[in-house]
Amino acid sequence: MATTTTQTYQATHRFARISVRKLLPILDLIRGKFADDAVDVMRYLPHRGARMIEKVLKSAMANAEDRGVRNVGDLVISDSRGEGGPMFKRLMPRARGMAYMIRRRSSHIIIGLSDYDTLAAAPGARDDRD
Repeated sequence: MATTTTQTYQATHRFARISVRKLLPILDLIRGKFADDAVDVMRYLPHRGARMIEKVLKSAMANAEDRGVRNVGDLVISDSRGEGGPMFKRLMPRARGMAYMIRRRSSHIIIGLSDYDTLAAAPGARDDRD
């Protein structure tokens, strides 16, 4: 039985000073797209998180190019996820001697690129090409 290995090129931004909740809709937007199309989408989004995701995406493309991929624009975003990072915790004084907790959230941004042909040949894959 022959097994096919999918080559994945990955980049991460750890401890990004933005809440993961603000990143998730943007990450959902680019998942499954070609890398060139995703860079174009990120360029015109007005969100601060889009700048961070764009840098991670370009880093993943550079990692693929460094490993010998000829046309990195034809790679597909197979893995785009955001995970919660550590929090800075502060206390905000409130009325009658109480205090509220302020949580300064951070996140980890992970983007993985794969070749379209090996991704489509994987079992359980669906065709989303437009």
